[in-house]
Amino acid sequence: MLKGRSLLEPMDFTVEEYEEIFTLADQIIEEPGRFRETCRNHLLATLFFEPSTRTRFSFEAAMLRLGGKVIGFSEPGSSSVAKGESIADTVRTVACYADIAVMRHPKEGAPRVGAMASDIPLINAGDGGHQHPTQTLTDLLTIRASKGAFTGLTVGLCGDLKFGRTVHSLMKALSRYPDVRFVLISPEELVIPDYVRKEILQKNGIPFREVRRLEDAIGEVDILYMTRVQKERFFNEEDYVRLKDYYILDGEKMAKAKLDMIVLHPLPRVNEIAVEVDKDPRALYFQQAKYGMYVRMALIMKLLGVTEEASERKGELSC
Repeated sequence: MLKGRSLLEPMDFTVEEYEEIFTLADQIIEEPGRFRETCRNHLLATLFFEPSTRTRFSFEAAMLRLGGKVIGFSEPGSSSVAKGESIADTVRTVACYADIAVMRHPKEGAPRVGAMASDIPLINAGDGGHQHPTQTLTDLLTIRASKGAFTGLTVGLCGDLKFGRTVHSLMKALSRYPDVRFVLISPEELVIPDYVRKEILQKNGIPFREVRRLEDAIGEVDILYMTRVQKERFFNEEDYVRLKDYYILDGEKMAKAKLDMIVLHPLPRVNEIAVEVDKDPRALYFQQAKYGMYVRMALIMKLLGVTEEASERKGELSC
């Protein structure tokens, strides 16, 4: 049972619990109208201490499409944190009003601090360069829909592998499936952190190789996961300017890829994927964004412990 639990990192749920969420997401995609009153009497709090478009909007859209309501803030200046209130006190207070909360924060571990102070489910929507588990659910649902399974895949991860929390989360989740290998494509300055290399790849005996040029890897991967170089993670403007356009996926590079290779991106993109690639049927990043809403609808339902059948009974009683 997922009811009442928090999601702070991908390993919080088992592979079987992932499958529960994906199965429910499939049902929502197939018949969204069946679920429009499921969370009618529930309230979601969005606590975003860092800018976000897709993640915040998809959570809000997910709750509204389930018939629930949303309260929250989209930047810390509009909360009492600006007055010095602690994360724990903010979450404890919000838990007095809402049934479930979502938090994005620039500091690693902040959602865990919040969850320890909360008696409602709390979802980590990204903490610094650490984890982004609901983006991982989004990525996995997209892969599942396109490839049918997670086994036997060669996954290319390209761009900012040092600060890219979406990359770290996805690697962690995929490490639990058999016969998966990674190709890590990054400049020397943005290679994966040592703890990711040791705790995920080496500890689990997962085959991987590291390359510097996208052209040297694109022909062998089943999935190419592009990421932007994140300006907000750099302390040195010169380093960002030097690295921001290090990789650009264009039509010429796509011509070297497998015909059934898919391109994913957590968005937003800057220059790392040329607009011409959008027309390629292998480019799934905007479909991926839509899957994000559906998988978050399923996650909200599971953590609240609500079902379609329960909402139908409430509707009957209120008539």
